[in-house]
Amino acid sequence: MRIVVLAGGIGGARFLRGLKQAAPDADVTVIGNTGDDIHLFGLKVCPDLDTVMYTLGGGINEEQGWGRTDESFTVKSELAAYGVGPEWFGLGDRDFATHIVRTQMLGAGYPLSAVTAALCERWQPGVRLIPMSDDRVETHVAVEVDGETKAIHFQEYWVKLRASVDAQAVVPVGADRAKPAPGVLEAIGEADVILFPPSNPVVSIGTILAVPGIREAIAEAGVPVVGLSPIVGDAPVRGMADKVLAAVGVESTAAAVAEHYGSGLLDGWLVDTVDAGSVAGVEAAGIRCRAVPLMMTDLETTATMAREALRLAEEVRA
Repeated sequence: MRIVVLAGGIGGARFLRGLKQAAPDADVTVIGNTGDDIHLFGLKVCPDLDTVMYTLGGGINEEQGWGRTDESFTVKSELAAYGVGPEWFGLGDRDFATHIVRTQMLGAGYPLSAVTAALCERWQPGVRLIPMSDDRVETHVAVEVDGETKAIHFQEYWVKLRASVDAQAVVPVGADRAKPAPGVLEAIGEADVILFPPSNPVVSIGTILAVPGIREAIAEAGVPVVGLSPIVGDAPVRGMADKVLAAVGVESTAAAVAEHYGSGLLDGWLVDTVDAGSVAGVEAAGIRCRAVPLMMTDLETTATMAREALRLAEEVRA
């Protein structure tokens, strides 16, 4: 079975770990979000790609869900001593090495997709990890600060401000001019199943879909497309997805997110059992829906979620 997964950071990475257990023989291609990418200290940082790579490769900080395990922050402290920021983005010493290698390879002319493949040679994540595009795309958020509206990088909004102010708009800058990375459209065209894990529907999966050609390829693939709701009981399972959903005019409910993706893209949708009352409404919108436990409390519960997604895909196919 060939499975394509669109993935953001922590939620996508943890779901993938469960998927690998649920379908150990599957050929899994992960199309990773690069809208969160940022340049810091002269280095190219790809938070979502690295979170998937570290999580599946056994190097992630399990408590945080991002960054390296057994990390130290000597370089960060030394940079701060020189007055060099930003101090709000915590790159650890082990993590710095990844970004140094990536930046050197990009500087030598290798595209991000080739660099990602080279980094994965070390981590052996057990999936094919491809960035959504080799072109530069950055998600920016419009916010009002001291009566003035300005656009800031998504990382500043999410990490520094902790989404403490309302997002007026979310814009994937450069996405309209970007091209899918080599292998992205081919993987979609050859897939048996396409999955949207419980990643942020606006700034993770939404940014991937903003790259011209990707949404269209998924809609025309002719295979089941199944998503898992990142909203449980009208609140994000993790993070502050409700803030960016509001910016695009979508309610923070499992049913509203399904309708945001739309029946032209999505064939099946899993909601948590606490949202079972929304199943009928989602199905009325033309999307087959089931209510199952969706809290990724451990590897086995996550694997069960993945099995339910694949089961729903088979239902759709039949």
